[in-house]
Amino acid sequence: MYAVFTRDDAGRAGRSVAAQTTALVVALVFGVIAAGLAAAYVQARRAVADEATARVLAVAQSVAAEPDVVAAVGDGDAGGVLQPLAEAVRVNTRTDFVVVMSPDGIRYSHPNPEQVGRRFVGHIEGAQAGGTVVEDYTGTLGPSRRAVVPVLSGGRVVGLVAVGIGKEAVNARLADELPPLLVAGAVAGLLAAVGTTLIARRVRRQTRGLRAAELQAMHDHHDAVLHSVTEGLVLVDPEGRVRLANDEARRLLGLPEDPAGREVAELGLAAPLVAAMTDADVREDDLHVTGSRVLVLNKARAHRDGEDLGSVVTVRDRTDLEELTGELGAARGLAEALRSQAHESGNRLHTMVSLIELGHPERAVEFATGELERAQQLTDVVVTGVEDPTVSALLLGKAAEAHERGVELVIDPGLRWPADVGTARDVVTVIGNLVDNAVDAVTGVDGVRRVSLRSRDLGDRVELVVADTGPGIPPELRSRVLERGFSTKSGGGQAGRGIGLALVHHTVERLGGTLAIDDPPGATVTVTLPLRGPA
Repeated sequence: MYAVFTRDDAGRAGRSVAAQTTALVVALVFGVIAAGLAAAYVQARRAVADEATARVLAVAQSVAAEPDVVAAVGDGDAGGVLQPLAEAVRVNTRTDFVVVMSPDGIRYSHPNPEQVGRRFVGHIEGAQAGGTVVEDYTGTLGPSRRAVVPVLSGGRVVGLVAVGIGKEAVNARLADELPPLLVAGAVAGLLAAVGTTLIARRVRRQTRGLRAAELQAMHDHHDAVLHSVTEGLVLVDPEGRVRLANDEARRLLGLPEDPAGREVAELGLAAPLVAAMTDADVREDDLHVTGSRVLVLNKARAHRDGEDLGSVVTVRDRTDLEELTGELGAARGLAEALRSQAHESGNRLHTMVSLIELGHPERAVEFATGELERAQQLTDVVVTGVEDPTVSALLLGKAAEAHERGVELVIDPGLRWPADVGTARDVVTVIGNLVDNAVDAVTGVDGVRRVSLRSRDLGDRVELVVADTGPGIPPELRSRVLERGFSTKSGGGQAGRGIGLALVHHTVERLGGTLAIDDPPGATVTVTLPLRGPA
């Protein structure tokens, strides 16, 4: 017994798969958005800092290259022209300070005039050596991004120029970059919310709102059931592709290990079986012969909410049942033949006793020896020409059964049947079904009721010919009589009908032989089978 997992049992198993998926997607998306915003903020901060650096450096280099500045620095700013010039540049370039100083760092200009003449606060060693200094430093005006460059005259450093932008201005510029980033993040979050909602609805619809534990339990139970049932189960979608096949279906139909996703027509099945599994018909106890198996197929259409989901096909093995039925029929036939022989033997015995009592003993001896001679002749023909004792017993039993049904079974005196033709089961299937069909064909017809059987050893193969004096098989039906379930007998299509010739046909094909149907006067079936070993 399998336990049934219900929603009440799963009450503590967590949220549904759709809810869990939604939570994971939301966490992932908003995590990505947050990481993106952080990266964009860092990038914007770096860009603003780089922009400030480029501005102060460009302004400093421009001021240091100004001829008036070079001349004024050279004479120690004797005329006091550097303070107004530096302030004008500061205002025009929207920087926070432009300081021109001596090579020792004594200021010639400053936004605060009181700082003029004092020493510059910051690192100027690199500029004094003829290089450039770019740094963040807290000076008299607060923290700033600054650049210090030398003023050159004749290859000598005659002064220094420092230009800076306060950190507050840099941060204000960065603050101007934040609103677009926040708007982009909000839009991304909105789109993510809409997308997550749609995904959650789809997942909820596809999972029926089940929890993960419920889905897992359902899968485990269904998988266990599919592997344990004794019937073959195949799910076929409306396009004719296999969606699921359990172990028994793969065994009975000879399917590959994983047929899921493949079309039924690509699996190497017989055409009637493919048609039965893929058409739109509902089938009940449909008989099919495949290889050496007799299968019973049932098919039902699957629908959900008006949608066609395909077909559910179940397959049962009826091979053993058919063999048991055949063996039972043979046993009944043999019992009937023995009963008939016993009845005839009693009549013959009474006849011989009566002849003796009437004073005709010579007639009694003649009568008895004649019957024994005919029986012995048939036995001698079968035993001499057939090397397989199973076939000999089969032919003698069929002869007695035919005689009981008023049919003359004529066995060719030149009958030859080697011992190495297929297995005993295969040989009994071929000969038994052919003789039974021939006897059925002539039973009840007017005129001669005869079935003839002959066999020839052709060296590498054996030829078997079974002919009857029945009505024959019309040419247009000769291919159909080899199909499972089709029969020209009355009641064709009922259980047990249309199996014999189909079994013979598949057995002959499996053994590598051939089968042909001819006439007149009745039906003549010719079968050739290869020998299993050297002739």
